[in-house]
Amino acid sequence: MHPCTTGFKVGPLFADSKEIAEELFSELARHAGKNNVFIDIPEPNQQAIDLARRNGMKKVFETARMYNKAIPNLPMSRIYGVTTLELG
Repeated sequence: MHPCTTGFKVGPLFADSKEIAEELFSELARHAGKNNVFIDIPEPNQQAIDLARRNGMKKVFETARMYNKAIPNLPMSRIYGVTTLELG
């Protein structure tokens, strides 16, 4: 998690289970205090979307991933927050 223009940005957030992801996110949000918290969630991971909803988050923008060739074989079920766009 790092400071951004208004609050904090979480990313990446990788976890082996939704319980671990929830625990990690909760601790990061606690650290942020009353500041806004942002996270870029991959749409294919429904558990990540559910985590955001349970924490009262809402979509403020969206991006698209584009690939030149084949889509990489990524463990999407373990990716709750992508590496931030600021880091590439």
